[in-house]
Amino acid sequence: MSSPVSSGTDQAPDYGVLRWLVAAAFVVILNETVMFNALPSLMREFSVDVTTAQWLSTAFMLTMAVVIPITGWFLQRVTTRQAFGLAMTVFCIGTLICASAPVFWVLLLGRIVQASGTAVMMPLLMTTLMTIVAPGDRGKVMGNVTLAMSAAPALGPTASGFILEVASWRWMFGIVLPIAATIGIVGITRLRNVGEPRALSLHVPSVLLSAIGFGTLVYGLAQFGRGGDARTEGAIFAAVGLVFVAAFVLLQVRLQREDRPLLDLRTLRRPTYRLALLTMAGAFAGMFGSMLILPVYLQNVRDLSTLQTGLLMMPGGLAMGLLGPRVGRWFDKHGSRPLVVPGGLGAIAALGILTQVSLTTPIPMILGAHVLLMVSLALIFTPVFTLGLGDVPPHLYSHGSSLLGALQQVAGAMGTAIVATLIAWRTTHLLGQGDDPLTAQVGGMTAGFWFGVALTTLVFGMLLKLPNRAHVPEPEAVTEAQLPAPAEAVPLTQHEG
Repeated sequence: MSSPVSSGTDQAPDYGVLRWLVAAAFVVILNETVMFNALPSLMREFSVDVTTAQWLSTAFMLTMAVVIPITGWFLQRVTTRQAFGLAMTVFCIGTLICASAPVFWVLLLGRIVQASGTAVMMPLLMTTLMTIVAPGDRGKVMGNVTLAMSAAPALGPTASGFILEVASWRWMFGIVLPIAATIGIVGITRLRNVGEPRALSLHVPSVLLSAIGFGTLVYGLAQFGRGGDARTEGAIFAAVGLVFVAAFVLLQVRLQREDRPLLDLRTLRRPTYRLALLTMAGAFAGMFGSMLILPVYLQNVRDLSTLQTGLLMMPGGLAMGLLGPRVGRWFDKHGSRPLVVPGGLGAIAALGILTQVSLTTPIPMILGAHVLLMVSLALIFTPVFTLGLGDVPPHLYSHGSSLLGALQQVAGAMGTAIVATLIAWRTTHLLGQGDDPLTAQVGGMTAGFWFGVALTTLVFGMLLKLPNRAHVPEPEAVTEAQLPAPAEAVPLTQHEG
């Protein structure tokens, strides 16, 4: 997986290998947000409070943050088919556990198992794409990845809204299981191994520091967003998490001198990748923050059902996914600037419209703003992904995609935590001024949207600094010191099976 653009055969690259990876990634990533609409049903089913029920989403995100940093090492150690087979098997086992869970803690365990498989899939897809796709085609192909990485989380609440309107919450997993199993079985028979695995040892202290650091940080941010006493607890956990993450980073820098880091941070030496990483973090924080506010506004303030809420948010998610491939082709032809500039301005305008929501805002206006936001993010995501990973040398593809995935989880948790805190602070302030509870709640939500405007404005500034075209690193960038010693570089397998 780590070898420079090579499949180990003389055949031309087969982009069809990505079709099954994209399909699998879409299904597994959809599950990260599918629980948003189901929490009330689960609270009644298992007689738990909202804080306990929220763990179904928090634990998923927490597991992703813990597992993803390890995937940089893992994807170098195994073949494409082994990584795909393991990820889909683990995900299907977790889905089966969830569908048949007799008590809450079993359902929670199933979500953790699901997330463990999901954490492998996105870095696997990105690494394989960057390895086999020619630089001139990356925008077009990366546009399809937008469907999995961006549209899937956006469509999660819509999917659950449809299912919950006509069936039990168990069918959220019962429907997904045969689809995921079919994709896994067909995919494993058609996938072709890409690159040559290397026999690398696992640095256990790095694993422990990564798990404690990223896990504690994401947990702290999730707790901080809940307010009350949980905010103090969350701040403490987040601070501890940052200390462990800093220790993890320092250890990786030391291990890089011996060329055996768990997560190679030499990707951050690439200026375009570094800028793309910050841009994506800001964009994901804004997207997840708006995903937190809008369903609550529609259901608690405007009295829409979960199905109506899902239907209203569906056009935006579909527009983002369907636009992805077209954006990729435009990027290959015209570069990033004609896409990211209108995308950034559109995102600012959409969130600006949402800052004006009230008790009587016309629903078509909210629908239009949401569609504009999703379309604008689609114009941003594909070029930024392509430019960022295109700046990374081939031997660091797996590490670059893993770091991007880990930061996505942290950014999502941070965005929701800040938005939830702003909503609580502004609502309390307005209640103290004598506003009625509903008006105060809307005022808190507008404060959350204003945060989105400010964050997206910063993102827009970073977008303007991105190059119009990707810089393709030369193969010579891989020095002898960065390659494993001959005794360690033993291919595990090069066969289809």
